[in-house]
Amino acid sequence: MFSSWFKRLDRGLATPAGRIAQLICGSLSRSLVLSAHRRVPELSSFVARTNTCGELRSSHLGQEVTLCGWIQYRRQNLFLVLRDFQGLVQVVIPQDESAASVKKILCEAPVESVVQVTGTVISRPPGQENPKMPTGEIEIKVKTAELLNSCKKLPFEMKDFVKKTEALRLQYRYLDLRSFQMQYNLRLRSQMVTKMREYLCNLHGFVDVETPTLFKRTPGGAKEFVIPSREPGKFYSLPQSPQQFKQLLMVGGLDRYFQVARCYRDEGSRPDRQPEFTQIDIEMSFVDQTGIRSLIEGLLQYSWPSDKGPVGVPFPSVTFAEALASYGTDKPDTRFGMKIVDVSDVFINTEVGFLQDALSKPQGTVKAICLPKGAKYLKRKDIESIRKFAVDHFDQEVLPVFPKANRNWNSPVAKFVMEEQGLGLNRRMEIQEEDVVLLTAGEHKTACSLLGKLRLECADLLEARGVVLRDPAVFSFLWVVDFPLFLPKEDSPGELESAHHPFTAPHPSDVHLLRTEPEKVRSQHYDLVLNGSEVGGGSIRIHDAQLQRTVLEVFLKEDVKLLSHLIQALDYGAPPHGGIALGLDRLICLVTGAPSIRDVIAFPKSFRGQDLMSNAPDFIPPEDLKPYHIQVSWPTELEAEKNSLKHPHRPES
Repeated sequence: MFSSWFKRLDRGLATPAGRIAQLICGSLSRSLVLSAHRRVPELSSFVARTNTCGELRSSHLGQEVTLCGWIQYRRQNLFLVLRDFQGLVQVVIPQDESAASVKKILCEAPVESVVQVTGTVISRPPGQENPKMPTGEIEIKVKTAELLNSCKKLPFEMKDFVKKTEALRLQYRYLDLRSFQMQYNLRLRSQMVTKMREYLCNLHGFVDVETPTLFKRTPGGAKEFVIPSREPGKFYSLPQSPQQFKQLLMVGGLDRYFQVARCYRDEGSRPDRQPEFTQIDIEMSFVDQTGIRSLIEGLLQYSWPSDKGPVGVPFPSVTFAEALASYGTDKPDTRFGMKIVDVSDVFINTEVGFLQDALSKPQGTVKAICLPKGAKYLKRKDIESIRKFAVDHFDQEVLPVFPKANRNWNSPVAKFVMEEQGLGLNRRMEIQEEDVVLLTAGEHKTACSLLGKLRLECADLLEARGVVLRDPAVFSFLWVVDFPLFLPKEDSPGELESAHHPFTAPHPSDVHLLRTEPEKVRSQHYDLVLNGSEVGGGSIRIHDAQLQRTVLEVFLKEDVKLLSHLIQALDYGAPPHGGIALGLDRLICLVTGAPSIRDVIAFPKSFRGQDLMSNAPDFIPPEDLKPYHIQVSWPTELEAEKNSLKHPHRPES
């Protein structure tokens, strides 16, 4: 079969496309030989080049190669550097008269023009090697060149060290994608997803299933995007996640489901969120929390980039209550200490007013954190900004204490504290020379939340002064478990809302509290945290129809009709099941060290939810809206002004 195919191909080599066909033939024959021996990607199969720019080494000396790429820069019309997705290579521009046409093409083509060159791989002259370039020992002696496409004047320089505003980068995203960093980020993302799919589907029998994008409104959770239909008054909603579908797949007996899922949330102007995002979505039947956690630990260990160091398993875990008490947050950064310490008993007999007032109340506590070498590195203005932050954001007082510092920055109250409880405080906090202690008092959750925020703010301040607290090369995973099933609504504390989502099962030990003290019920919800960011969340689901109906109707006051299809399905022999979703964008952002999730997404929206490249969202003519039976109700000038004050324009930077 292959021999007749090659004969037909040979007859076409005399045509203008013959050279490309010859290259494809060579690439295909090489790949047929190599594929039996190794799993190395063939990067030049099916295309006009023989090699990539970045792969050439001394082992290729003497070979004739054809390269395609962008002109990175040119030096004195003697050399140019050609770039493709894999790297750079130096090309020698011929100077002899016989190659005048080649010289003209390579010297006159603007930077970032696309060219194809054919030539021989030769050694660089002694002393002209570039050890900083992987291809720095060789160069290309050009025989022929072709300008494939000329480049107009660019809106910004393509060099990575040239600073560009984010708005400009997003407007010309197709140019920004040429940068080394964006190429690295997107290729690493692809590699990790490929390894994840391999681990789940090939090694553990998961089924990759696509679920619908057009769905219906779901009660609770984030606000959804609404899509009009041609039926008057009826609308689709874009799913916040495939939550209901993956549960229904378990009812359908799929047993193990996986999807690289697109999700949508209309969350407005949030600096580091996207209206559309991607998650690694997983669901399993007959599983418990331990099984899900072991699966995810193995998945991350298997897909983790080799240049980032190994991932140690199992990941440590803390309860929600422990995380709040020690770190003031349910997504703690455990790369550094500075834990919150309860020192209420140290101050049980205090005469300091605000501490005394707090401890006199039923839920009153005194909490503290210790800033290592804070007196050495922090300035007086830093201490004042810390106190101001506490007042502005929490309406709480913070008392800085300098137990063993040379600087006499203690206020009269702090001096009194040191005289009264200094010994007990030193013992409890294990204070060293130059440490600073921040004290606050109040209700447990409020005091912990404040110190949790100050812990991060102070870490920023100390690192700005040169103290290394959070090693960017360290990846500290943590499971947070035993979340409450319900939380009081912020706008109506007498009512309850789901801490996770309404399909999360209660903890078996707390089911008896549902009727009497629902706010004390723990859930089978678990979050995965990496370096202080939540990168995954999941739960064991409710698989009993009556319990699901009760949670929705009695506790959440939701309209059960919206979920009648799911409740009905649970009545038809639903297996116990659970799952998790990993936020792919945020995970890759942390792995690559990118400053924003927009740097790991090919075509992201701005923080205002706009596509600056295509100007989406855009207006639609009234006649195009008629089939959907809707019309635009334009805001009045007063409403528009109020909206602009509510969501002020900010530069995209």
